[in-house]
Amino acid sequence: MDRINVDCCTEETERLLSHLVAVASCKFEDATNMPPNLCRDLGIAHLEHENIWKRDWVCAGLAAEIPNAGDYLTYSVADEAIYCIRDEKNSVRTYSNVCRHRMMQLLEGRGNSQRITCPYHAWTYDLKGKLVVAGQMQQSKVFEKAKICLPEFRTEIWHGFIYVTLNKDAQSVKELLTPLEDQVARYDMANYIPVVNQDHTWNTNWKLLTENFMEGYHLPVAHKETVGAWVGLNDTVFPDEVYESFTYQTFTKAKGATYGTAHADNTTLKEHWRYTTVMPTVFPSHMYVCAPDHMWYLTLRPRGVGQVDVRFGVSLAPELYHSFENREQSVKELIEFFDKVNEEDRQVVEGIFKGSKSEYATPGPLSWLERSIHDFEQYLANRLSK
Repeated sequence: MDRINVDCCTEETERLLSHLVAVASCKFEDATNMPPNLCRDLGIAHLEHENIWKRDWVCAGLAAEIPNAGDYLTYSVADEAIYCIRDEKNSVRTYSNVCRHRMMQLLEGRGNSQRITCPYHAWTYDLKGKLVVAGQMQQSKVFEKAKICLPEFRTEIWHGFIYVTLNKDAQSVKELLTPLEDQVARYDMANYIPVVNQDHTWNTNWKLLTENFMEGYHLPVAHKETVGAWVGLNDTVFPDEVYESFTYQTFTKAKGATYGTAHADNTTLKEHWRYTTVMPTVFPSHMYVCAPDHMWYLTLRPRGVGQVDVRFGVSLAPELYHSFENREQSVKELIEFFDKVNEEDRQVVEGIFKGSKSEYATPGPLSWLERSIHDFEQYLANRLSK
């Protein structure tokens, strides 16, 4: 997404912010959805870029997806191209993905490299971002190889997720998510084994997709052919408190569900936790479902106001992964299943974005199952109205 100029902030932007603050400030039982123009206004998008994407933590993927020294994955934060790489000491570090010579992007996708070599003039960096090779520079009076290094960005690993921020002063992920610790620790999801990672672009606004993922109200309808039949919506539980940086809910899965209950070899989870799922959303855009046998996540990046880049991944609990007699076939079936789930969601959130353009579009009241949306509204109001 091209950077949005501050001059696009208008009276309409201010009106939308006032509406958002009013919705976020009311009691939940009086809450409605956000005004539809909040997903299309360029002034709002500019404020999001400055006050959210440049300041908060975003998830780039899983540390388990880059297990070996030199393994890397690429991403972007507030339109800054980055890559996350595992170094020789087994730490995951994040660097600018832009060469210090002529601004060429260094890496694409995922892979492994012990040296990061620019495809333009072969300037080469080591795993700590330091320039180690730059040919034909002996006649330059301003070239100082020892002083050239790729900018490094703050990176933290929390329960296996890679979080990155451009904000040097941001509170640590560990501190921000401390109240979420007890909810996810019991699953030991950092040791789940990745089996799927994909990147997609959907034609919707990022906030609509975030809202969709964080509520279970739509599951029996939009996902009636996949996960909808397994979820015990009446067992949904929300936290008593509203947290600044995240929200979550728990719900149960039917014991006959294909995915979502503990494998027989799981001896850690007891009683109802063997079929209970926790679904956190770490604001602004990291959502995941952590179940006794699997975890799947989305992490989002806006591409303008009408498109969003979606990174999607699935990991399996080790006892399930190692129990497959035909692992290749079992993983293939799992991928096909979650591809269908994602397609169901894509149709919904792209449809909502189209519907939001109607002059008759109006924010409706929220169901008790949409409590997380009100939490999200409070987060947005807090960030965008500063």
